[in-house]
Amino acid sequence: MFALGIDSGTQGTKALVVKIDSGQVMGRGYARHQFISGLKPGESEQDPRGWVRAMEEAIIQALKTAAINPREVVCLGISGQQHGFVPLDSSHNPLRPAKLWNDTSTVGETEEIIQALGGRKAFIEKLGISLAVGYTASKILWLKKNEPENYARLSLILLPHNYLNLYLTGKAHMEYGDASGTGLMDIRKRCWHSEAIRAIDPELENKLPPISHPAEPVGLVRKEIAAKFGLERVLVAAGGGDNMMAAIGTGNVTEGICTVSLGTSGTVFSFSARPFIDPEGEIAAFCDSTGGWLPLLCTMNVTNTTELLKELLLIDNQELENLAAEAGAGAAGLIFLPFIDGERVPVLPEASGVFFGLNRQNFSRRHLARAVMEGTVLNLGYGFSRMKDLGLRPSEIRATGGGARSRTWLQVVSDVLEAPVVTLKEPESAAYGAALQSIWCLRRQEEPGLEISDLARDLVQKDSLAAGPDPENSELYRELQARFNSLWQKLSPEFSEQRRLVRHRF
Repeated sequence: MFALGIDSGTQGTKALVVKIDSGQVMGRGYARHQFISGLKPGESEQDPRGWVRAMEEAIIQALKTAAINPREVVCLGISGQQHGFVPLDSSHNPLRPAKLWNDTSTVGETEEIIQALGGRKAFIEKLGISLAVGYTASKILWLKKNEPENYARLSLILLPHNYLNLYLTGKAHMEYGDASGTGLMDIRKRCWHSEAIRAIDPELENKLPPISHPAEPVGLVRKEIAAKFGLERVLVAAGGGDNMMAAIGTGNVTEGICTVSLGTSGTVFSFSARPFIDPEGEIAAFCDSTGGWLPLLCTMNVTNTTELLKELLLIDNQELENLAAEAGAGAAGLIFLPFIDGERVPVLPEASGVFFGLNRQNFSRRHLARAVMEGTVLNLGYGFSRMKDLGLRPSEIRATGGGARSRTWLQVVSDVLEAPVVTLKEPESAAYGAALQSIWCLRRQEEPGLEISDLARDLVQKDSLAAGPDPENSELYRELQARFNSLWQKLSPEFSEQRRLVRHRF
């Protein structure tokens, strides 16, 4: 028997066919997503119907490469990009394109909601989580203020992975993990928070679906959908946000294990058996998609910065790796603030990138490459220190995402975060985690007491690529971390003014 794991991400949809008894990946599929073009600075949108097309294409490819009888697929799970706002009418059709997690156009609406609840500290006290610009709540208020005709037709609000679950099963639904990233949920009690909802619209709660434990499946794939792929009876698990699914897919379901994702954005997260709340709001106090909590640090700039550098220098990934390795730790004093798309942690939505400390020694391709790579990790290092101050005790870091393929990047992560780093045999951790969650949901029907940690221990396998902290490098990076933190703190008032001048001029 087999499970399907689907990851509907920012750039595209991936699908895996996973053998239930061994966890072996038998087939893979991928289809790209399209962004809405011609938007204003800070806006990022996609058509949800494009996710459906991409999912179907990826599933067809995965089943074909697996060369199995589709009737042997018995369960399915979906991972989706978090925080996206999918507004639907009464017939469950999208009213407009979805505003994505990296849409930073709702700064004003975010502050308006926070102030309605008494300010940032009061918001955190009430919900257990801060409200970041990218979260869903401010996008809903944006629709109400900017597109009143669409808002008047709004009947149902879903997140990206819920929209795909709705398409497959016909049921509107959310689970604790992804729902906790809306900014509308009390993460301690794991229910909608009435005051936060009323700050947007007293009638809004009627447009939100019920929330359930992530161990509870949504339902079965509708017969007419299953027939497209030759499937029969397929159980659809609750699914979750991409970080929640990546936690499962990396075996990060017990305390002490951390996951670092080096993708377009960067994340560090770890399992907690109890709410993990940051009174300053820098660390997101999400619920996870197993029934626990997932303290999470998210930065908006990792491989997006190296992609820009590769384009500028006309190099590929291997050349980037070679250049960064040549330069050596510290990039001869060159520091890069990687805030190309603004930043979530530290909270600098209006910030821009900075190269600081250029001189004749380090004004070179290799030092630029090393500084960009190090800057993304030092940015994670700022938040990681905060997580440790709040009680995180990391014993091992499991790396995933495109950056995890770089030995140099892994070594920088280990040296800066001062913990051993390992990679995993299955690199597509979100899609793999979605498949594992679906296997868990399926098996719990016969074994109600089955823990997902038992499943992950048996099926998640480490790879040979690993790094341990070098004491000399770690000492150097502690100094650079202090300079990095001091630099952005001194520049932070200038970032907003610079962005204002650029927008005014162009």
